Amino acid sequence: MTTQPEISIPSTSTSNTPKPYTIYNITLRLPLRTFTLQKRYSDFTTLHSTLTSQAGAPPPASLPPKSYFSSTTSSPALAESRRIGLQNYLQTINTDPNDRWRNTSAWRSFLNLPSSNSNSNHAKRHGPLSRTQQPITDPVVWLDYHRDLKSQLHSARLQLTKRDQASSAQAQHECSAEAKKHLIKAGSMITALDSGLKALANDTWGREKLGDGEMRRRRDLVSAAQKEREGLENLGNAMAAKNALDGAIAHATKGDKDRLLAANGDENNASRRPVAGKGRVLGKETDRTRALDNQGVLQLQQQLMREQDEDVDVLAQAVARQKKIGMEIQEELIVQKDLLGLLDEDVDRVQGKMDVARKRIGMIS
Repeated sequence: MTTQPEISIPSTSTSNTPKPYTIYNITLRLPLRTFTLQKRYSDFTTLHSTLTSQAGAPPPASLPPKSYFSSTTSSPALAESRRIGLQNYLQTINTDPNDRWRNTSAWRSFLNLPSSNSNSNHAKRHGPLSRTQQPITDPVVWLDYHRDLKSQLHSARLQLTKRDQASSAQAQHECSAEAKKHLIKAGSMITALDSGLKALANDTWGREKLGDGEMRRRRDLVSAAQKEREGLENLGNAMAAKNALDGAIAHATKGDKDRLLAANGDENNASRRPVAGKGRVLGKETDRTRALDNQGVLQLQQQLMREQDEDVDVLAQAVARQKKIGMEIQEELIVQKDLLGLLDEDVDRVQGKMDVARKRIGMIS
């Protein structure tokens, strides 16, 4: 049985919004770390109705009643009473022997738990919240989720390496399937992380936002993970194409190869033109095409064209980035030019005042 987190609501705060409301600071203590969530009373009411719907029965505790004649922002006593009631509500669900409410996605999403706290002995370590694919809005859980994402990408890379070293077609197929499964999970996790960053940037719930530098760093982490995933996916596709090409070569018969390599007339005269339909020109053969039949050469040509297209795409992206940088530099130069113009005007204005002052001093002296 897995250990449940310790849940408490030690304090409250008031939002910095035009219409203020009370924020309840929820502290969760897990075996390896502690983090804090901020929720408002309406979040608890939504949680209660969702738990009732998903578990098929209301939770073992009730929410503190809503007050229609006073507000928690103006009444500290009411805020403290509701804080205690909400804390008892969460702790009762968390410690109840029946885990039907704790096993719901609503409970895990509300607390931003990194994995399901079910009693299953085969609960998987990777893929927290992968079923719901909800945005990861807690900064600490976001880092844990990114760590799991890196593990998924590392596992996919290991499976692709095993596939390249496998000697049988069955082993290659199994490794490819495992790598694809890890890459699919990684794609879902990247989406959840990116959505979480957008939610943090547009946060209107009064929670403390991450700094601009930290937000840029996390966006760079997501971008790097996305590029790594795309690279692994392209590597898997290239391996599959190579496997198909090797299979075509392996199934080529000796007669096909003899007809492919057949030459007309003297074999030492490489420049002599062959009779139509008797094979390719041997003088233009390479080590990569000599052992291939016509279909194999066509596949090789298509593969080379795809690689060239990919190189052109990469070059186009680099040129686009350079263009964007150039445009930004141009905009900055325009701004600097305007600032210099304003500075010249200020200098002229001050010079004029100094000339007037000198004239007045000359008149006085």
